[in-house]
Amino acid sequence: MDPNLVNTSHSQILQLVGSDKAVLDVGCASGYLAQALRAQGCTVSGIEYDEQAAREAAPHLEKLVVGDVTSVNFAEEFGAGAFDVIVFGDVLEHLVDPATVLSDALASLRPDGEVVVSMPNVAHGSVRLALLNGHWEYTPTGLLDETHVRFFTKRTLLELMAGAGLEVVELRGTTADPLRVEVEVHDEQLPSSMVQWVRERPEALFYQYVLRARRSSDPEAAVDPDMKVVPAAELEPLRDHHYERATREAGEQKELRHRLLTQRDHIIGLEATTAKALADAQRAREDLERARAAHLRELEALREEFIESATWKIGRKAVAPVAWARHKLGGRP
Repeated sequence: MDPNLVNTSHSQILQLVGSDKAVLDVGCASGYLAQALRAQGCTVSGIEYDEQAAREAAPHLEKLVVGDVTSVNFAEEFGAGAFDVIVFGDVLEHLVDPATVLSDALASLRPDGEVVVSMPNVAHGSVRLALLNGHWEYTPTGLLDETHVRFFTKRTLLELMAGAGLEVVELRGTTADPLRVEVEVHDEQLPSSMVQWVRERPEALFYQYVLRARRSSDPEAAVDPDMKVVPAAELEPLRDHHYERATREAGEQKELRHRLLTQRDHIIGLEATTAKALADAQRAREDLERARAAHLRELEALREEFIESATWKIGRKAVAPVAWARHKLGGRP
């Protein structure tokens, strides 16, 4: 176990615990974390279910309880307020009722003590991509460890802490590319744009969360789902064939969008020109109709004026005998 490898949950736990503390390592396994904590000046006790692992851990522990953590009476075994820090390193996801175990463990925590927890992130990009292919395959270790009975995202982890009467004061994350972990993704069956899209989702690169919490001063306070996550290490985007292809496709799509927008603007311009021409034609028709109607009114006025004139009346009297004769003669000249 190398504490200098910062992008691991164990290194992050060591940082969050600090030095010269009385520590309870719940699920201490073979004692590798206890050894590293002792190197920081801490005194460490532990709880371990596996008897073989417990025998290996015993030399590194002040006190060791071998048994199921769900059955341990913390106050009786270790004393009330015995520890500055209680560590649950990749333990809670193996428990049916982790909130109850967390709450029970607080009996052995000093009033100003803290709880340090590491937890795998089931919303990691590898799990998302595997599910897109319809796969959920358990593995001996890792995100889909076959002994996990609970699965957590950042939000549900914060809710778990709140349900146990704890408030998170620092939240970190270790990072891993979705195509570089133990979950089998079958990325060759997925579009590169989809692979890259998942990689770029919030929290998709966080492999594990590591947090530090203390007793809540306001048990009724709402969980803050927007709490800032500080990554343990920056992860450079892998420039693999998915990245290159997605980048190329994104460029092509951008160019296509530009052409479509240009064509759309051209069509909008043509539509505007056509609409103006139609409006102008309509106005011309209306002007012509108004001019025609005005001309007809003028002609009718002239006709009425002529009929009422002396010239018209004299002319009618002058042609009246001729009209009478034609009538009598059957219309002959």
